[in-house]
Amino acid sequence: MASAHTSGPLAHEGPEGRVLLEPRMFDPQALRPWVLRAPTAFYLLLVDLVAFLGVGLVFWPPEPMGAVLLAVLLISFWIFGLYRPRLSRSLLDDAPYVIAVGVACLTTELALSALGVQWRSRPEGALQLVCVTGSLLVLRGLAYSAARWARRHGRLRHATLVIGAGEVGLRIARTLRQHPELGLNPVGFVDTRPRVERPEELPAPLLGGYEELAWLIEDFAVETVVVAFGSRREADLVEVLRTCDRLEVEILLVPRLFEVHTTTRDMDQVRGTPLIRVRRAAFRTFAWKIKRLVDVVLSATALLLLSPVMAVCALAVRHEGGPGIIFRQVRVGLDGQPFEVLKFRSLKPVDDSESATNWNIKHDDRLGPVGRFLRRSSLDELPQLWNILRGDMSIVGPRPERPHFVDQFTPRVPRYMARHRVPAGLTGWAQVNGLRGDTSIEERASFDNFYIENWSLWGDFKIMVRTVTQVVGARGG
Repeated sequence: MASAHTSGPLAHEGPEGRVLLEPRMFDPQALRPWVLRAPTAFYLLLVDLVAFLGVGLVFWPPEPMGAVLLAVLLISFWIFGLYRPRLSRSLLDDAPYVIAVGVACLTTELALSALGVQWRSRPEGALQLVCVTGSLLVLRGLAYSAARWARRHGRLRHATLVIGAGEVGLRIARTLRQHPELGLNPVGFVDTRPRVERPEELPAPLLGGYEELAWLIEDFAVETVVVAFGSRREADLVEVLRTCDRLEVEILLVPRLFEVHTTTRDMDQVRGTPLIRVRRAAFRTFAWKIKRLVDVVLSATALLLLSPVMAVCALAVRHEGGPGIIFRQVRVGLDGQPFEVLKFRSLKPVDDSESATNWNIKHDDRLGPVGRFLRRSSLDELPQLWNILRGDMSIVGPRPERPHFVDQFTPRVPRYMARHRVPAGLTGWAQVNGLRGDTSIEERASFDNFYIENWSLWGDFKIMVRTVTQVVGARGG
């Protein structure tokens, strides 16, 4: 009976009645034709380019300003979500947006014409844009049909784990098996206590418990995880799902009270059951690479421009406290790895133990005028620009803490270690919201995790601007 559920891997009986599968020793991607291995957005972009350029050839010769209209079209499609991953694509659903983009292109051309940038007659431009819109609709319709055909015939299906072997999870797994055009192949369930009396009642095998999720994803080459309602509390599932952050896997959630949940365009649905697609972890996106580029450029520029200020700070520290201008301290950074952070010395600790375990020196009597000013103005943090340049830190991120306090906070502060999913920062969301110095660790961890989950380049820019205003206003701590 077990083998009937396997759809590929070998099955055998495991402990507690589970049906265990032998790990796949291949990547399902490798079984697809090479023309189907790129992300869906790539093929849709190719289809749109063919439609636009094909019509351009009909209206030969091409006009230079056509590039402006092509940019308007592609950017508008991206904003409307016409390139985002979806379980099902319908031309009738997308047609209003395709037509609206065609109107936007026509409006752009008329606006350029009114400004004197006229390269052809208005009737000819309108006719070409109507043809472009029609071509987009026809080619996208064909592309959607081709994708459904490839899914039904097993050429374009994604290995899928269903978390939660309850009523909803079973219904979703059965639906995915009955409708291969959705593109998801349920290879098994993940649950500690499935709500069925006999494992053979499951439409797919029970592969393991929640703690084995990351292992199962890697060994069975899983590409999609659907989170239904299982035996684990939702609050506990958060940590389990965060183990997927560094894995190339998409996560779909069944929302609570989904029976009365309105399905928006940004959501997927499986035959009436809405699914929320979890945003990809920030460090798996192309924008995260831009963040690193920004870190390198800004830190190098700041080191160059602020070198006179840093020289004055160094002289002042040397005058007040003698030798030892730079203070080095071990902090915990990305993935819990230690690194050595650099600061201008505010005071000399008695020994390394005091440096590692003394929580705050803000009210220390040994703190001199120079040290107090450097801390209040945050100028003591400037040497960390070198940490940023060499990759230990980022400009924006959770502030790094010392190992002694990380060990103290981890067992008592919910999701404290989760803030180490990204590099530590010179400044962060918690700091610009006043959580510096002797403030709530629980709030800091909450703000840091909020920043990670909602990260964007624009968000980093806002934090940097607010940091500058606070430093100028000398509101440090």
